[in-house]
Amino acid sequence: MTSFSPAPGTSPVQGLHHLTVMASDPQRNVDFYTQVLGQRLVKVTVNFDDPGTYHLYYGDQTGQPGTIMTHFPWPGAQRGVRGNGEVVALAYSVPAASHTYWQERLAQHGLNATASTRFEQPVLTFEDPDGTWIELAFEDGVPVQPWPASPVPADHELRGFHSVTAWVRDTDAVRQLLVGQLGFTEVGTEADPQGARTRFRGSGDGVGLFVDVVERPGQPRGTFGAGSVHHVALRTRDDAEQEAYMASLNDAGYRPTPVQDRQYFHSIYFREPNGVLFEIATDAPGFPDDEAVEELGRHLKLPAWFEPQRAQIEAHVPRILNREYGVTIGGRDLSSQPAPTQDEGDGQGVQVLTAGRPLADARVAMVLLHGRGGTAADILSLEGQFNLSAFTYLAPQADGNTWYPQSFLAPLAQNQPYLDRALATIDAVMSELAAQGIPASRVVLGGFSQGACLALEYASRTSERLGGVIAFSGGLITLDQTSDLSGTPVFMGVDPRDSHIPLTRFEETAANLRARGADVDARVIPGLGHTINADELNAARAVMQGIAGAMG
Repeated sequence: MTSFSPAPGTSPVQGLHHLTVMASDPQRNVDFYTQVLGQRLVKVTVNFDDPGTYHLYYGDQTGQPGTIMTHFPWPGAQRGVRGNGEVVALAYSVPAASHTYWQERLAQHGLNATASTRFEQPVLTFEDPDGTWIELAFEDGVPVQPWPASPVPADHELRGFHSVTAWVRDTDAVRQLLVGQLGFTEVGTEADPQGARTRFRGSGDGVGLFVDVVERPGQPRGTFGAGSVHHVALRTRDDAEQEAYMASLNDAGYRPTPVQDRQYFHSIYFREPNGVLFEIATDAPGFPDDEAVEELGRHLKLPAWFEPQRAQIEAHVPRILNREYGVTIGGRDLSSQPAPTQDEGDGQGVQVLTAGRPLADARVAMVLLHGRGGTAADILSLEGQFNLSAFTYLAPQADGNTWYPQSFLAPLAQNQPYLDRALATIDAVMSELAAQGIPASRVVLGGFSQGACLALEYASRTSERLGGVIAFSGGLITLDQTSDLSGTPVFMGVDPRDSHIPLTRFEETAANLRARGADVDARVIPGLGHTINADELNAARAVMQGIAGAMG
């Protein structure tokens, strides 16, 4: 039986903090959550990893933890497909006596709600405009701060979160995290149309206490798109406890990100083995930190580091009307924009797997190259570690799982014509990205082992300046190129005893690239082995953030 052994400096997690979802049309999103569900738009800001995209927050009057539903609206994005490895539904707590009111209200707005009973509580399930499952759990729960201007009468207002539902292959993996690492309590298991539903309860006494997990072995994974949940955030009390959780989760193998400053809370992110992306977020400083309570949601708020770009950002983000106040935010008129194409191409016949932001709506991209014996799916799994939603990720698959037959240090002729074909594959992917409006300067090319060598070689030979290059355990195949690489950020990491990548070649590569003007961060990491560690991922993420942040 799984039990909780609190790590030093931690206490059991209280419950849910917020949920972040991808949307498509921003105005439709605002209207649904404010005018239909009666939530307050408590903050209009931007995605800090992609400041050309809104981040919209809805909740109670002040946006207390446990009430906040957030959305990244990407206009024109294709709808996602529910599946394993993701949260598929959010349930709000609603007064038990409001069942009839909400049935009638949803019907008036043309929403088809399905009634059910879950752990002896009545539940209504329906879809938001992008297909996200929204549920109402009827209970006499804890009240939250009511929003006086809500179109929903106070007696029937939503009372923050009740629960989220995740679909997974293996419930025990989630149990090990929630109970064993974070101090949730297992409530029980009951039958669900999709499989066995197990409920876990946080330690708090307020709202947002439950995480439900439905086990669906053998079922397909979800496909991310509009309506998909990006991550679910859990509450921690303060920065010190978050730091302690970061250390304990890292020790347990979950590889959390460094602390991210989200202006209104601080965050770390990590995935459990099924693929569900979790966040641990602090309660403070909260949404009234940079504007008065009565002004929440009236203005586009930017962190200090984006203020110099305010004019550019305001002109780029779509125009939305906050009907609660009658104020308009943003300058881009979506009605005059051509609909984005959804044709992603296939790299001239090469199989290319994708993840992250839909290509038709992305402005920055990362192309990932797998190592010898690896697969595109393997290297594409790094998308979850980077956790940068501005990026679309593409990973071509090499025939026979290898790009060229011999060591990268073998005489060049021994790896031909395979090397030229591999470079042509990258060129085809880059050409497709350019055709979709993403030039080389907005592309980070990365790889591991053989893929890292190939990424470096392509960057060394191409006439186009890349946005960045990431080489996890790699080196240049040839050292005779002379093209100008001025300003190109390059990250390289290697173990000094790596049997595949001699340290001398690693150092020669770094020197060659620096001599040609590249901005090289080359790290020799004792004990790394032939793998990728958290420090390398953080360094790669910094290169990527530099490109996304510069887009404005």
